[in-house]
Amino acid sequence: MTVSPGEALASPSPERARTRARWLHNEHRQRLARALMAPIMLTLFVLAWEGLVRWRQYPQFILPAPGVVWAKFQLVLADGTLWRHASVTAFEILAGLGLGLGVATVVGYLLAKSPGLDSLLSPYIVALQSFPIVAVAPLLVIWIQASLLRTVLICALTLFFPALVNTIVGLRSVEPELLAVMRSLRASRWQIFRKLETPAALPVIFGGLKVGAILSVIGAVIGEFIGANRGLGFLINLARGLLDTPLLFVALFTLVIMALGLYGFISLLEYHFLAWKRKR
Repeated sequence: MTVSPGEALASPSPERARTRARWLHNEHRQRLARALMAPIMLTLFVLAWEGLVRWRQYPQFILPAPGVVWAKFQLVLADGTLWRHASVTAFEILAGLGLGLGVATVVGYLLAKSPGLDSLLSPYIVALQSFPIVAVAPLLVIWIQASLLRTVLICALTLFFPALVNTIVGLRSVEPELLAVMRSLRASRWQIFRKLETPAALPVIFGGLKVGAILSVIGAVIGEFIGANRGLGFLINLARGLLDTPLLFVALFTLVIMALGLYGFISLLEYHFLAWKRKR
């Protein structure tokens, strides 16, 4: 029985099959190791924390044991306190993230497409960004009475500049040759934006969005510190005043979980929208 050259090329050799099997096995082991790394590090952190408390015999108001923090978490979760404050903070973060990212994207597009406008507005934008948000927040307390709106604005201001810079850099990263080809094909401005500029800018924009997600959490806490009667920042202030350190830890860890969840969601969006880069 004769085998055609096409069939010979299509059927993998035993050596190639073994190499592929070893590669798949190593890839599976690496994925398993990466998946187990986070819970292992978390376990080591909790054990070290517990060991430090027992060794130094710290009182609860200085450093509570992990079991005490877990008991406090269950208590405030059961009576609805944690959910009530965390839901307010989550809304402020998402609203501030949406507002800051939306305005930064529009302004960034205008600045990237208009060098004259960029040279005119960039010094003022940089000057405004140089003001610490902690110093600006008391002014917003005077100007804006609604604490929810005030905190949303602080979140938006915190992430505005990184999102703006990444939008400008992403849009300017389009290769001039590709832009010239699109124009030679008589593509409209919308087609150039959708098919060329957006895919080219998305990797940089997603990088700025990840940074902005963390900054929005910080902005929400700052806004609630300055003047609010709800939210995890208010809960931290309350726990600090009452010397309820376990409650303070619960609020801090809740903020960390929210930031990690938001970062992971943005990473999933990046994985979905940038699938074309993995296929190249």
